[in-house]
Amino acid sequence: MVKNRLKEIRMREYMMSATDFSKMLGVKQSTYSQWENEQNNPTLEKAFEIAKLLNKELTKIWF
Repeated sequence: MVKNRLKEIRMREYMMSATDFSKMLGVKQSTYSQWENEQNNPTLEKAFEIAKLLNKELTKIWF
């Protein structure tokens, strides 16, 4: 599994609930929850899309 910093970004920079953050990212809350809890990872395409949306380098979110 790839370590991610989604929860940290969501809480520190956006101060949003997981549900609202998942909506902002355009994914189901259950999917986002799996990513945040490192039970699953997004596709590489989706990871790049999320990084662009959050205005972050991919390596600042995952790895």
